[in-house]
Amino acid sequence: MKTKYHWFLAGLMLLTGSINTIVTKYADLQCGYGVADYPRDQSPHDNPCKGRAKGEHPFDHPFAQALAMFIGEFTCLLAFKLAVLNARRQNKPPPFEAGKQSWNPLIFLLPACCDCTATSAMYVGLTLTYASQFQMLRGSVVIFTGLLSRFWLKRQLLKHHWCGMLLVLSGLVFVGLASELEGGSSDASAPNPLLGNIIIVCAQVIVALQMVVEEKFVGKYDVPALQAVGWEGVFGMGIMSTLCLIFYEVPGPRAGGKFENFNDAVEQFVNTPAITVAICGTIASIAFFNFSGISVTKEMSATTRMVLDSVRTFVIWGFGLIVGWEQFAYMQIIGFVLLLLGTFVYNDILVVPIMRKIGMLKPKPSEKESLIQSTD
Repeated sequence: MKTKYHWFLAGLMLLTGSINTIVTKYADLQCGYGVADYPRDQSPHDNPCKGRAKGEHPFDHPFAQALAMFIGEFTCLLAFKLAVLNARRQNKPPPFEAGKQSWNPLIFLLPACCDCTATSAMYVGLTLTYASQFQMLRGSVVIFTGLLSRFWLKRQLLKHHWCGMLLVLSGLVFVGLASELEGGSSDASAPNPLLGNIIIVCAQVIVALQMVVEEKFVGKYDVPALQAVGWEGVFGMGIMSTLCLIFYEVPGPRAGGKFENFNDAVEQFVNTPAITVAICGTIASIAFFNFSGISVTKEMSATTRMVLDSVRTFVIWGFGLIVGWEQFAYMQIIGFVLLLLGTFVYNDILVVPIMRKIGMLKPKPSEKESLIQSTD
């Protein structure tokens, strides 16, 4: 029986998960004053900001935004430590399993490297495409996770796994066609949807690799989920901070001819309230999304968490339509339905159990099957 607390957790997960993608895209669309040497003679096509003659320019800092995401994950570790400390002071058990703590935090270094690579690539893709397509295309991780599980972990894939992967692939085709055939020409909110979509899908290979690495090397340890997210945040902050320093010296398309100009990101963050709110929203939303997601899994089920994660895609798409970030495309709806159906079929949710119940499929095998869960 669902209680008010359960409904609160579900609502919190749906709200913060949706906000996370929305505020990240919102930051991409903002203009602000940053470094003083930004070109002031750009055309409206190259710089759509109204104050371009005075140096105002778009907030184009995907790597700085990725750093903000890892800061949000790091706060999960602070929450975990404070909860454990408070429980010890009161001689009470912590509100969640603390685990044996007999492991080295370095086990999270490799997953954090994967997370940094994938998140940075996805945020680059998000600057080029629509927020709803960004969220939908992340569902392609099912295909790559299945393939890696089969050929690396040597895990047997059943028929419903292959059917789910095929449905997801079909959904990707429809979403891609929607951006090209129905989404119209590129605009300020999505300057190059096709390239952005390709980058996002390619990033899912790294996300799948992270999931398999976590299962193979981290899964054997008794690590509380909130603490695991926090430690990946710690290593992610370190890696992204280092990369931002390195990318400042690498020639690129951003302010000052840099691959990433962190100084410009900081100045725009300080000088532009909208960007300040968006970045702080990213940090807060990712922290609460991870907390609520973990709580939903514990208090209800991993299936509920996956369904909610799918619903937030619809919320993001609806928000984009309302605020004018994108146009309605019926092929995108078809793609979303296929992606959702494929994810459910792959993870043995709703569709396959119903087919077993009415006798269309054989009883469920006894082996344990893992669910693909989102943490950002």
